[in-house]
Amino acid sequence: MPDTDTIAWVDLRSDTVTKPTAAMRQAMFDAEVGDDVWGEDPTVRQLEQTLANMTGMEAGLFMPSGTQSNLVALLSHCGRGDEYIVGQQAHTYRYEGGGAAALGGIQPQPLPMTAAGALDLDEVLAAIKPDDCHFARTRLLCLENTVHGQVLPLQYLAQARALVDSNNLQLHLDGARVFNAAVALQCPVADITRHFDTVSICLSKGLGAPVGSVLLGPADFIEQARRWRKVCGGGLRQSGLLAAAGLHALEHHVERLADDHRRANELAQRLTNAGYTLAMPQTNIIFIKVDGLDRERLAQWLEQHRIKADCLGRDSVRLVTHLDIDDAGLERAAQAFESFMTEEHRT
Repeated sequence: MPDTDTIAWVDLRSDTVTKPTAAMRQAMFDAEVGDDVWGEDPTVRQLEQTLANMTGMEAGLFMPSGTQSNLVALLSHCGRGDEYIVGQQAHTYRYEGGGAAALGGIQPQPLPMTAAGALDLDEVLAAIKPDDCHFARTRLLCLENTVHGQVLPLQYLAQARALVDSNNLQLHLDGARVFNAAVALQCPVADITRHFDTVSICLSKGLGAPVGSVLLGPADFIEQARRWRKVCGGGLRQSGLLAAAGLHALEHHVERLADDHRRANELAQRLTNAGYTLAMPQTNIIFIKVDGLDRERLAQWLEQHRIKADCLGRDSVRLVTHLDIDDAGLERAAQAFESFMTEEHRT
């Protein structure tokens, strides 16, 4: 058993747990700031325009969180009594507190997700309501990429675009980890985002910023979203301090996402060899199936070895590699999982 008093934690719960690097902290310290509610923060404006240029969108709007960014998108796309079609396990439906319904009177129409994390487009088509006073008005299709660490193929995105165009709908992307998708596909992020009317991108996950998300879309849509951001309490003042972290991340932390993907693949291979059941990851997220696995005992074992993992919060054990997991940390995590399985076979 290692001397836990002298060993740092290896935290695999999420890529949201990263700490700002020294260079990112310096960028935040040096940031030029102003009052963003009055449109006077130059660093915020630079971040919004930088991401707009990268994604091929006209404009962007900086917000504190991805949840708020998705909520503002839904409020801007849909009115009370309108409907959006979304995956049953999608973040905008399951993990954002029902905000669209609670605050916007917007009805979700959840559909099953395929094993690859997509929606069956035939089922989407069948779910679109006719123009009849008995039904909510279907306005929007929401997709997610990556979804549970899986990447939606570009061909599928083109098919989704064709579907919404032929049915007078809009298409929104919860792109919290869209740069992971772009790195996995080895394509510019604009090859993904060009299929969408609006996109929400998180800066605080794999990119390693401490906070922030940007909603992107047409300029007139973003002006409408700006009002909803204020309504939702998202108007910030000298927020260039935070935007500077996002700019630093876009410049320095996108290509390195490939390191997270490599480490996730290496860890998954070690786990498979040790007897765990899982699918090989496409990006930086691993899901271990829990059939026959004593998750409470596993959580205790990992804690003893100073490893944090999401063992109990969902229907699988989730592990996420990120900026703060290096090769040494990965080795420690792999050894802890391997030794647990060895111990289980002895008892």
